[in-house]
Amino acid sequence: MKFSDFRSNMPNLKKIDLPGEEAHYKLAPIIRVKELENLDIESRKPNKAGVMAVFYPDQKENTKLVLILRRTYKGVHSNQVGFPGGRVELFDKNLKHTALRETEEEVGIPKQEVEVIKKLTKLYIPPSNFWVHPYVGLVNKTPYLVPQESEVEQILEVDIDHFLDEKNMITETLNTSYAKNILVPAFNLNGHIVWGATAMMLNELKVLLKEVL
Repeated sequence: MKFSDFRSNMPNLKKIDLPGEEAHYKLAPIIRVKELENLDIESRKPNKAGVMAVFYPDQKENTKLVLILRRTYKGVHSNQVGFPGGRVELFDKNLKHTALRETEEEVGIPKQEVEVIKKLTKLYIPPSNFWVHPYVGLVNKTPYLVPQESEVEQILEVDIDHFLDEKNMITETLNTSYAKNILVPAFNLNGHIVWGATAMMLNELKVLLKEVL
């Protein structure tokens, strides 16, 4: 899809209601759904994070979404695909500012070049005890993407048509930080299996885009 066509439909995205947990749960492992249903999240005093789903034109004017493959480290999200974004810092004005700042740090897109279109439904991640607040943004020109060396193993530029293609919805058997050999619904994007919290947020985004494109 050409970026001009994608962008022309974005005002409609602002007007429609969020599908929320219904969309999240379709891409959640059953074990995660049961866990979330029984949690008193506020009692756990979760941390907060802001992430950004940024769309932009490539050199051929096709629409791309940027994701990142995180580096291997001692943590629950090691070597997983996610949105650029991260933890709220004391100097952040708000969660949107967090998402924009972290996106600039992790993939090099200047925050002043991102037009924030919509805030999506927040999602709680039990293993890391984070409330994650996702935003959708647009950049009107092809960005020069630079991975943050300490955090990002690889930048993934996902074509919008590839993302929206139902053939890229799969079920995979995985070992996670909290279970072994579990079946999980996932996206297959650019040859990477995208599951868990990122897949849940991506599915809400996909449902919204299917309504307006």
